[in-house]
This record gives sequence, structure tokens and C-alpha cells, in this order.
Amino acid sequence: MRSAYLYLGIGILIVLSTISLFTGISHLSLATLWSDEEMRDILLISRVPRTLALLLAGSAMSVAGLIMQLLTQNRFVEPSIAGTTQSASLGLLVVMVLAPSAPMIVKMLIASLFAMAGTLLFMLILRKIVLKSALMVPLVGIMLGGVISAITVFAAMYYDLLQSLGAWINGGDFSGVIQGRYELLWLVGGLTLFACWVADRFTVAGLGREFAINVGLNYRQVMLLGLSVIAIISGIVIVVVGALPFLGLIVPNLVSLVMGDNIRKTLPWVCLVGGGLVLLCDIIGRIIRYPFEIPASTILGVFGAMIFLCLLINQSRYAKH
Repeated sequence: MRSAYLYLGIGILIVLSTISLFTGISHLSLATLWSDEEMRDILLISRVPRTLALLLAGSAMSVAGLIMQLLTQNRFVEPSIAGTTQSASLGLLVVMVLAPSAPMIVKMLIASLFAMAGTLLFMLILRKIVLKSALMVPLVGIMLGGVISAITVFAAMYYDLLQSLGAWINGGDFSGVIQGRYELLWLVGGLTLFACWVADRFTVAGLGREFAINVGLNYRQVMLLGLSVIAIISGIVIVVVGALPFLGLIVPNLVSLVMGDNIRKTLPWVCLVGGGLVLLCDIIGRIIRYPFEIPASTILGVFGAMIFLCLLINQSRYAKH
């Protein structure tokens, strides 16, 4: 029965992808694609890369959020709440200052290294303080992210790069994603598949350090592996499309509420719902002020904030494993 639901979900995703391909200022149709070479170029150079970027970024950030929730044993954290995304933004600013003409791969590597450092700092702070409530974890992450963001904004203002940095990290706008500018996202697709492959190790690590060591798991190695996956995914997504707020928090929680906590079974759904949600937000952003566009991150922020508040108010029992 669950397989039937999964096929239904894939079918809905295919429908949304088709709508995404044919939505925009240029009126594409099967007839124009057959007769007009310029329309075929628009489809292959702009629409197809944009749709693939939406699916890859949405799936990867959702999986990154799920891994972070397992490693911190708290359901109310994700990369944008734990300071990871803000650290990646600081790394991107450093590249813009020191090597503004650096290729995209260099920007991605530096952003990922900073994201890794920020995530490790977050985990270190969690070990040093006494957590009397599950809500303390996201609060610590929000404060850490706020401090890092303040440093980033100050440095960007000092070097007169505030507007450029804002265009990179606050965009969440897929309109600039074209052929030749999104291919790095295939790497996060590979990392998503890798996370599915080692899902059982993350599940065991999420049960606690003592339990993981007792069953023979190399706890430190799995933690480092998970943090690396989170950092690389966050760095690439920030560099290519910008921040996607709340995505890694709401998708794993919504899937868990319906499907339960078996990570190996829920991971395909996390990928499916994450990609579909970003795709839907982008389509809404393209339609409601046509022919202008509202970034997908803005639509996602509105939906994400409302769902986050509902989870905080009504589902506090899910805050802890």
C-alpha cells in the first residue's frame, strides 16, 4: 500500500515538474517546441536546469536537515537554524573579498569549510551547556547564527559588498539558474544518495553516544561523516541558489508525523516532499505576480514559519526522540 502512495507521490512530482517547465514569461507549448528552435533553446538552457536545480536543492537540504536532527537528537534544528548556513555565507564573503574572480567550485569549497566549522562550533556549544529543555537547542543555534550573521553583515558593509552578498545568499531565486550554473547541484544529489546508503548508521548515532559505542559503531567517525555531508550540501546550495529557510526542519517533521521514525523508509519521502515543496513554492512565486517573480525562498519562508509555529505549539512531544 505504501508503494502505491510512493508512486502517487512520484506522479505528483512529475506533474509539478511539467508545470515548472511550461511556466514563465516565454510561452512554451508542445507546438512551439516542435516548430521554433528558440523555444527549444529556452527549454534546454533555462527551464530544464531550473527544474532540476529545484528538485536537487530541495531534496538535499531536506536530507541535511534530517541528518542534523538525528545527530543533535532534536527535531527543531536544521542548517539555517544551527549556524551552518550563516557560516557558509561568511565563507562566501571571504571569497568575494580575497578572490572575487574565483571559480564556482572554489566558492563552494570555502563556503563548505566555513559551514563545517560553524556546525562543529554549534555541536561543541551543545556539549558545554546544560540543556533543560529541547527548545534550548534551536535557541542556541539561532543565537549562534545571529552572531555569525552580524559579523558577516558588518564585514560586508566594511568592504561595500552588502548588496552583492545579499543577492547571493538571500536570493533563493532560481530565475538565474541556467545551463552551466547549476551543475554543482548534481554533487548534492550524489550526497543525498550516499546519505540514503548509510542511513542506518545515522539512525544508530541518533540514539546516543553510549548506545552507538555499545553496538560497535564508530560514533566519532559517523558524526564527522554526517557533519561533512551537512556542510557540503549547505555550502553548495548557498553558492548556487541561496538560502532555503525552514526546509530542512519542516519536511523531516511532516514526514515523520505521517510515516514514523524508520529513517530508511522515510528518506525517499523526505527527498520527494523536499523537492516537491521547493518546486511548488517556485511555481507559486512565478504565478502570483506574473510576469514578475517572487523568490521561492520568500514563499517557502512564509509556509515554513507557519508550519514551524504549529509544530512548536501543538507537537512539542516530537521535540525529542
